[in-house]
Amino acid sequence: MPVNGSDTPSTENPTELASFEAAISATKFGKFHLCLFLLLIPGSWTSTFEVTSMSYVFPAAECDLNLTIHDKGHLNGGAYFGMIVGALLWGFLSDTLGRKYVLVLTFLLDSVMVVISGFSQSLAMLLLLKFFGGFFASGTYTGFTSYILEFYASKYRSKVQMVRGIVVSVGTVVLPILGWIIMPLDITLNHRNFLVFHSWNIFLFACALPSFLSGVIFIFMPESPKFLMTVGRNHDALKIFQKIYSFNTGKPKEEFPVKSLVEETIERNEERKHGGFVTANRTKKQALREVCTIQFLNMFSIQSIRLWLPQIFQSISDYKRQNNETTASLCKMLKLINPPQSSKCQFNVSSSVYFSTMIIASVSITNYIIVVLLINKLGKKILIFGSCLLGGICASSLYFAQTTTAVLILSSLFISMGGISLNAATVVTADLFPTTLRSVTISFTMVSGRLAAMLGNVIFPFLLKAGCAPPFLVVGSLIIVGSGLSILLPNTELKALQ
Repeated sequence: MPVNGSDTPSTENPTELASFEAAISATKFGKFHLCLFLLLIPGSWTSTFEVTSMSYVFPAAECDLNLTIHDKGHLNGGAYFGMIVGALLWGFLSDTLGRKYVLVLTFLLDSVMVVISGFSQSLAMLLLLKFFGGFFASGTYTGFTSYILEFYASKYRSKVQMVRGIVVSVGTVVLPILGWIIMPLDITLNHRNFLVFHSWNIFLFACALPSFLSGVIFIFMPESPKFLMTVGRNHDALKIFQKIYSFNTGKPKEEFPVKSLVEETIERNEERKHGGFVTANRTKKQALREVCTIQFLNMFSIQSIRLWLPQIFQSISDYKRQNNETTASLCKMLKLINPPQSSKCQFNVSSSVYFSTMIIASVSITNYIIVVLLINKLGKKILIFGSCLLGGICASSLYFAQTTTAVLILSSLFISMGGISLNAATVVTADLFPTTLRSVTISFTMVSGRLAAMLGNVIFPFLLKAGCAPPFLVVGSLIIVGSGLSILLPNTELKALQ
């Protein structure tokens, strides 16, 4: 806060020291922030494409790579394993070297891994490259989350993360559209019997575009001014604030009302003397433990089902094709997801698979728009509690679904509610911890979530083999437990960044 405790700097006293919140508010909300919204598109799609692309590759590559149901689980979990290994490293580097340089490096290296994965000729090669893709994608996620939130004042921060959720949902619409265009193509390119390319190889090449664009764009972006203030580079931070102000308002940068910034290195040392309490009787360590547990339960549940949805919808399509377009209960139709080993491998991707996943993403976009309008009124705790509870009920109810329409409605609500709770929990983490630890703590929650996602995708095939009830009832129960834990989280509404 400024020395007088106001949220905005005084223009009558140019020598007044301004906090980050006062300085970023003084830049006004304008064109620069709208440009950041545009950067959200390729930046957010990078990790989405990295972890989701295999879901659309499976039906096409199943015959080429002789994939079993467990191979698919391992490939879905491969990217998450890479994210777990890389998360804390990239979080540490982002908090020490700066957001910008880590983002340029990880975005570009991720694009290289995705392109190379398009040359895969075996399961082992594809699994290895998904691991390295996840390793670098973890740096893009943690650094990008901190970077974006550090350019907005507290009243916009929660909304920005929900807008990011909208962008991610749009990405999950674009991905099946891309698959719908590319996958049905009858492509077989054989180079000297050494490299054989099919439509799914071309699809993977296309998935490298968001990360490549993001890496190039970030070369020209400024460093986070909040990071610069935290490491004592107030002069450089002030220059960035002035440029943002000039770009947003069209006025000369010399007219920026803030002339000097508080020394955050001194304030941070004072804070350490008084401990890290967020409420009278709860520490930041306790809050982080609660957030990590919620993320673990949510990610285990959401990603276990989300990444298997294309396969589930393919099984529904196969059942209808084999039974004169009639439907049955989800449990009966899912028997085709794990055919007998003696069955002949057939490449038969239905367009309904892509349309169904597009509908799910569209429902998520609608729900995120509603949340953007309501989040400051409801608060993040209530939002996490309500979305986890509703999501858990919907996931459990899939076991009782008797029609394709019911499956689509319940899965749409489950995925959107889960995504909303994850994004709200991420904002809580960003609000609680200082800039020197923000990327590391977000990485820590990410490790918890990605570990759960990896385990979920490895365990889910076994749950499917065990019967129809276990996968949906287990997933639903876990996320409902997460809703109960959200009650313990501290209140961080409109909290200034430390």
